[in-house]
Amino acid sequence: MTTLEMTSQDILTLTREHTLYDWSVQSALSAIPIDHAKGVYLWDTDGKRYLDFNSQLMSVNIGHGDERVLEAVTRQMRRVSFVSPTTFTTDIRAEAGRMLAEVTPANLSKAFFTTGGADAVENAIRMARIVTGRHKILARYRSYHGATAGALSLTGDPRRWQAEPGIPGVVRIPDFYPYRAGAAPDDPAYTAQILAMTDDIIQFEGPHTIAALIAETVVGTNGILIPSEGYIRGLRELCTKYGILYIADEVMSGFGRTGRWFALDHWGVQPDIMTVAKGLTSSYVPLGAAVVSAEIAEYFETRFLNAGLTYHAHPVGCAAAVANMQIYKEDRLIENAATLGVVLKRELEAMAARHACVGDVRAIGLFSALELVKSKATREPLVPFNPSGAALAPANKLKAFLFQHGLFTLVRWNTVFCNPPLCINEQQLREGLAIIDEGLYLLDDLAS
Repeated sequence: MTTLEMTSQDILTLTREHTLYDWSVQSALSAIPIDHAKGVYLWDTDGKRYLDFNSQLMSVNIGHGDERVLEAVTRQMRRVSFVSPTTFTTDIRAEAGRMLAEVTPANLSKAFFTTGGADAVENAIRMARIVTGRHKILARYRSYHGATAGALSLTGDPRRWQAEPGIPGVVRIPDFYPYRAGAAPDDPAYTAQILAMTDDIIQFEGPHTIAALIAETVVGTNGILIPSEGYIRGLRELCTKYGILYIADEVMSGFGRTGRWFALDHWGVQPDIMTVAKGLTSSYVPLGAAVVSAEIAEYFETRFLNAGLTYHAHPVGCAAAVANMQIYKEDRLIENAATLGVVLKRELEAMAARHACVGDVRAIGLFSALELVKSKATREPLVPFNPSGAALAPANKLKAFLFQHGLFTLVRWNTVFCNPPLCINEQQLREGLAIIDEGLYLLDDLAS
């Protein structure tokens, strides 16, 4: 039997028999076999169409099936698919590095290419420790940095628990989450309080022991938590004050997702290291990078860089990255994210006004989420933290409704995400929002 002869059931059966799914109890999972995808839509093997309202894993930024990327990847594979990344180099690696330096914050000059976001984080913290001679890393609870050993140790959410004790030297600092604190998003008193608590922790730990602070600029799967300008600038100032390297994790928020090339661009803040992946190739092929400042790059001019990967600066990945960065510019996708982001935020706020179960709206560009509650007055979450079993019923009910009506998006605990590909148009955006709006009525009777 060839792949073209497989039925939907054949695919499901063989997948279950011979592969493992991530983040799941294998017997409880029911995946949907996908046949093809184009633009903002996916089609399963039975011909049903789904609007992709989460860019899969907040990563297919340019949309599915763009022929320009397919051609770039094919062209590169015909020339050279792989070379040893230390013994040899390629023109496509050179161009990918040049283009990445051109779009990232001005102080960043060189990229260490990886296979994805998690190993970009691994190499970022390794370089930070080498350069500073210190070992501790500051990180937050409401965070996700990847599933490899170091990245998962830095991750704050419960996905890290089964991997503990993890790597040594990880220290938690407070989250910036004004909604849960009953504060306005730009409340200067709340911002000052969180920064003061962070400063205290630095003092308690000893600034001379802390190599880096890592933070998602806009927190992703833990709720689309958008910082105030005062908070993000305050983090940068604390790092500068104590000689701590600031690592901005832009794996999810980068490459136009927030309506700018990178989320930090909204506030004009420059990190010492920036980790990127996902939108770098829009997930057409794996590639990530830890992009470092000129000062860090200079450090390794005369010192050994103790880091390496077989697939470092993979030519095919670099070809996909170059094609993606060209497409962002040619199709004005970042401008589209900014423009439609205004529409998205306005419609989500109107949705929140209609539904008793929606407590908060957080949106920046095409990076947004609704937070579900039992009570708008008390802000009690609709389901408990890290729910399982029957406690997940509300989220599962909404998820099933969305799939039934041809919409895929992430519904995680109390959060409904709206993060479509940046190539979406207003009609398609409203199509997805209308389905979510209708689905939320199923949960309103659980809220007051």
